Amino acid sequence: MEFIIDSACFNKAISEVNRAVSLKTQFPILSGIKITVDHNHLTLVGSNSDIIIEKVIPVWKDELEVLEVCHTGSIVVSAQLLSEILKKLPGKIHIKVNEEKHVTIQANEIVTTLYGFNADEYPSLPQMEETESIKILSDELVEIIKQTVYAASKNESRPVLTGVNMSFYQNRLTCIATNSQRLALRELTTNSFINGSFNVPATSLIELSNLINKESSVINIFVTERYIVFKSNTISLFSKLIDGNYPNISGLLSNNFRTTIILNTVQLLKAIDRACLFASEWKNNNVQLEIYDGAKIKISSNSTEIGKIEETLSIKAITGDTNLTISLDAIFLLDALKKIKDEEIKVSFNGSMSPILIESIEQSSYLQRISPVRSY
Repeated sequence: MEFIIDSACFNKAISEVNRAVSLKTQFPILSGIKITVDHNHLTLVGSNSDIIIEKVIPVWKDELEVLEVCHTGSIVVSAQLLSEILKKLPGKIHIKVNEEKHVTIQANEIVTTLYGFNADEYPSLPQMEETESIKILSDELVEIIKQTVYAASKNESRPVLTGVNMSFYQNRLTCIATNSQRLALRELTTNSFINGSFNVPATSLIELSNLINKESSVINIFVTERYIVFKSNTISLFSKLIDGNYPNISGLLSNNFRTTIILNTVQLLKAIDRACLFASEWKNNNVQLEIYDGAKIKISSNSTEIGKIEETLSIKAITGDTNLTISLDAIFLLDALKKIKDEEIKVSFNGSMSPILIESIEQSSYLQRISPVRSY
């Protein structure tokens, strides 16, 4: 195997694939990156027990030749060593592999040799049915991930809640994440050839959003028995699915509320942010919301050692009961408000002991639910 490649292009690809490689593995070969060279492209694969990342580098990119293939073949090289070496090499990178699996890396007068692994011993990629997929724009997928993944649980006692439930039914994608105290739901109309509900690890989706955040492309989604696959023209992420049935949340999204108000999103966000300064003493970062006089909402928090803060905002519109007091987790509120880009939001209440519902007015397919906390 032999090829010459642009160092910047190779470095970037190695760093992306390296995100899937774990140094703590029982199988030494999985601490490496598999490099495969064909006549028209180079393919890199990194894997751990949860995700696999595959990156394809074509011969030509943006009308520039970034890859010259001399001899085809494949090898597995230590991800950590390869990454560190490439960061320190200038110009074009010339890589050769001999029959003893010795990998020679040359840049100008700098020559390094690494010992590789036999590529045949590297695990094969999961097989998928290419004809059955869902197509979604990368920027839409990134937005959906960011609007839901934050609400997933970090507690491993209920593994299914550490993921985002992605459901595909009747040309509609619904993503749900919850940790039992808060919930985020986003829907999107899409052309789908798949029907089903799949629990995707939140960590996998965070990695995916980082990988495709700056791409402007179509992402194809495939599902196998154990994996969900997100594939663009140059990069693919395979994620293991989480076993188990996701909780049925349909009964949690009641439309019958005692009070509904419309508020300015930025004003509320800044008010909650200021209240956080005095809320950290509480276990749940308590802030209190009080609706009064049918047109005002007071946001307050207090600390026995620091002091207290109170701020009053005008309510744009209100229906139902005009007097209400409720305590909520300020961090949960901030997380929710930061995900909404609308100028105004709708907040619905069902008394001081029931969860609130935060909805995007312009993006009606997005809502968030937050449970109250004790104020004593």
